[in-house]
Amino acid sequence: MKVCTDACIMGAYVPVEGAENILDIGTGTGLLSLMVAQRTSANIIAVEIDEAASEQAKENVSSSPFNNISVINKDIIKFANHSPLKKFDIILCNPPFYQNSLKSPVKGKNISKHDLYLSLGDLVKVVKNLLKDAGKFYVLLPPAESVIFENLAKKAGLFSFSKLEIRNRADKSIFRLITGFTTKEVSEISIEELIIKEINDKYTIDFQNLLKNYYLIF
Repeated sequence: MKVCTDACIMGAYVPVEGAENILDIGTGTGLLSLMVAQRTSANIIAVEIDEAASEQAKENVSSSPFNNISVINKDIIKFANHSPLKKFDIILCNPPFYQNSLKSPVKGKNISKHDLYLSLGDLVKVVKNLLKDAGKFYVLLPPAESVIFENLAKKAGLFSFSKLEIRNRADKSIFRLITGFTTKEVSEISIEELIIKEINDKYTIDFQNLLKNYYLIF
């Protein structure tokens, strides 16, 4: 599976200071967990339903210098139902979001891009079950799915407190949002914007500053 720019942004952006236990839902080949591990010594549990992807994640983790990541090949719903009483300070998810589009003939891509195994409603239930009262949940979604998810989350008692709006260029529409949720409703949502490239296709200073510790080209 290809490494996507928006997932890299999430891995570099999400604040993890002070966290002791972090959950990465649908880790794929481990990108988010490995990026986050460079910024924290917290215990990271990376859950992935696809066996091939989880094996690749385990290989990637074992090849890295980080020993605080545990990869688990399991359905996140079953994991949530049978997990220990310990809950998580931070939960991350770059979920499948093409809910009504055409499927790929490649099963692994279907799992990663379509809600065949985890609907947005199921994700809300899982997060509600596993997040600490003072914990924070971050999710990466396109704008339309982000609105749907936010409405589902609010009904379940998860409230948005921050949003990072991502654009490819200043003259383009928002194509992804990273939204932060908590169990306490806030009076005002913090909204930031990240533009990836200038009009001349050079990376913006903001993007370079965010990814400079991860991208070898900076």
